[in-house]
Amino acid sequence: MADKTVRGRFVWHELMTPDPKAAAEFYKDIVGWTPQPYDKDPSYTLFTSGGRPRAGSTLLPEQAKAMGAPPHWLSHIGTPNVDVTARQTIELGGKVLKPAADIPEIGRVAILQDPQGAVFAVFTPNPGAGPAGDGKPGLGDFSWHELVTTDWKAAWNFYQTLFGWEKLDSMEMGPGNTYQMFGWKGNMLGGMFNKPAEMPAAPHWLPYALVPDSKKVAAIVPQVGGKVLNGPMEVPGGDWITQVMDPQGAAFAVHSKKASTAEKSKPAKRKTAPAKAAKKTAAKQTTKKTAKKAAKKKTAKKTARPKPRKAARRRR
Repeated sequence: MADKTVRGRFVWHELMTPDPKAAAEFYKDIVGWTPQPYDKDPSYTLFTSGGRPRAGSTLLPEQAKAMGAPPHWLSHIGTPNVDVTARQTIELGGKVLKPAADIPEIGRVAILQDPQGAVFAVFTPNPGAGPAGDGKPGLGDFSWHELVTTDWKAAWNFYQTLFGWEKLDSMEMGPGNTYQMFGWKGNMLGGMFNKPAEMPAAPHWLPYALVPDSKKVAAIVPQVGGKVLNGPMEVPGGDWITQVMDPQGAAFAVHSKKASTAEKSKPAKRKTAPAKAAKKTAAKQTTKKTAKKAAKKKTAKKTARPKPRKAARRRR
């Protein structure tokens, strides 16, 4: 029985690269994933953290290279029936690049291309083999998915028909260019926009992994052979992103959450509280000193005035 709850969810991410071993070291440094061979296929590498798989990596197929595919990340989107989604893709003006095929004990997958040229995969898990839960992404998970395209409105109609996505917030990136955010059952998944003319890349999906600090990643990337394409940059809402290219040429991005208000205020309290206390103590001490001086003056005046009068009386 098909799993209807999987529809529209980003369920897996796979790196297609000419050098999986070198790529694994790069992503270990920038995201913190630990590479390990897949027990059912040692040629396939799993990227793990926190005791569970987060993504996978495999050799870029010769067939893909022959079709002009560069090293890239392939995002897998869930569907109740891969074969039906592949047929719909053709009806909507897209292409089937790799027909539906079974992955033993895992599920069924096909590689597709939208009408603007962005490549993605669709996946139907076997019963019991699908992704668990609908919780918020944690560190090491993919937290955002960005479609860079030539006609986001047409792309939106295509993906909305296939996966039932909902339009959420949007913002203007410039005259006539909207960044349209989308989600699944109220959960924010990503955004799509028209790439500027000066951007040389073809339409593509760019996945973002959640890391503790995007600024630190930007500093590390050049040291481990990668290239920073954009960032580190603060985005509306206070989060930070950095877009990079790995040493093999695959585009990738990281995302870090803004510090909470409580976290920001804690250091300030530690710094200002002693200063405030010192000020109050100093003020009290000054007040006491002033009061003592005033009291002494008052006493001196009272005791000094009668003396001349007594002396005058005695003379009389």
